[in-house]
Order: sequence, then structure tokens, then C-alpha cells
Amino acid sequence: MNEINIPDDHPRADSLRLREKIVRGYRSGAVALAGLIAYGRGEAFDYLIGERTTASALHAIDVSAAILLRAKRPVISVNGNVAALVPDEVVQLSAAVGAAIEINLFYRSEKREIAIEKILRRAGATRILGIGGNSHATIPELHSERRRVDPEGILAADVVLVPLEDGDRTEALVKMGKKVVAIDLNPLSRTSRLATVTIVDNIVRAFPRLIDRVNKMKTLDAKILDSMITEYDNSKTLGDSIRLIESYLTQQVDASLYKGK
Repeated sequence: MNEINIPDDHPRADSLRLREKIVRGYRSGAVALAGLIAYGRGEAFDYLIGERTTASALHAIDVSAAILLRAKRPVISVNGNVAALVPDEVVQLSAAVGAAIEINLFYRSEKREIAIEKILRRAGATRILGIGGNSHATIPELHSERRRVDPEGILAADVVLVPLEDGDRTEALVKMGKKVVAIDLNPLSRTSRLATVTIVDNIVRAFPRLIDRVNKMKTLDAKILDSMITEYDNSKTLGDSIRLIESYLTQQVDASLYKGK
């Protein structure tokens, strides 16, 4: 099927191009059908924060960079939507912090694993964990297919970056003593509330900023990084995001009412 032509002057050009990436990911077999629904839900929350990276998200990105830089065995968990939207950035961040890349899927199939692997390898990844029989370890107290992990990856990790995550695995990973960095546009989700740090932002904006901050913060003293981590309050970040949504909605309503007079 031919891709649609999106004019540069279309008011939603960027948004439509991202949707097309997800659609292409679905056609390639990387994205699950449910992933299309999940993407639409996330896009709705992006509207509510004004489709921009907020001050609280920038702070969370800095703390996330500190956590990744101080990690001994960081892992980036990748699902179909992540592979479709930010494959190059996943590989770049992996190289910047020495993180392993592991495919971990709720709707797991060999076809999807292979499709995601192809996307990541085209982006430059040379070692990808979590494929096929390599995912023979399990996360305790988790019963979905996400419980299956690579013993050299997520199981052994001290920090796991989980963009576009489901809350039950985040909860299980935290119970195992791991730090979880989440990227989630919904500040009310279980993932957001249970993660160590939540970046309330679109991953296409968050990943480039996270890579930039990691590269700029590499020269900081370990004590400074540790202080950033210990002083961080994720509940405050989520509260700030919710208040921002409330303020943004009020502004939009007020603007509509004024325009109608």
C-alpha cells in the first residue's frame, strides 16, 4: 500500500508523519494491532500538555540521565511502538550509556521479535537481547508474556528504561530492587506512579533530549549525579504535570469562550 502524501504546510504534518511511522511498523509486523490503540491514547495526552516538553519533564530527563550514567548494568527495553518511532535514538542512547537493548513484548511472537530486530539492526544495533529462546528467565509475580526476559539483560539490570510501558511490569521490576525510568504521556498511569522517574513527554521529544543531557552530564562528578537522584521526587513531577494539564485546559476553554463573544 502506498504511503500518503503529507503536505509540509498541513497544520498536523508532524503528527500525521508519526502516525504513519506507527502504521508502517504495523505493516512490517513490529507493531501489534493494540499498539495502534496505545499510540492514539498517548497522542491524546500529548494534546493535554500542549505537545511540548514541559519544565517538569526537562527536570525528569536530567535525573534520568543521572540514573543511567550511574548505572552499572542499564538496559533499554524496546517494544514495537518504540522500534517504529525512535530506533536510531535507542541505539544512540545505548551507546552513550553502555546500555543493553532488549526486546520485551506483551503480545509476544517470533514474527514480531524478528521484525523489531531488523529495525534495530538497520539503526545500527549490533547486540540485541530478548529474542526467542534467549528470554528464558522470568520476572517474579508477573504472568503476562512480559515476564520472559533475557538473563543477561533485564533480569541482571540495575536500571531499566521502559518507554511506553505497562504498569504491572514496572511494579514487578521495582519490587526486584531495580530503578525504572519511564517515558509515559499519561501522568495518571500505574507506570508513571510506580516508576523511579517518569518523563511525562512524547518519546520522539524525550529521547533526543535524554541523549543530549547524557552526553553533557558525563563530566559531572559522581556526587553531583547522586545528589540529583536522591533529591528527586517523582510524585512532585506527576503533580506538576497534572496541574499543567489543568491549566492548559483552562486556557483553551477561556480562549474558546472569548473567541465566541
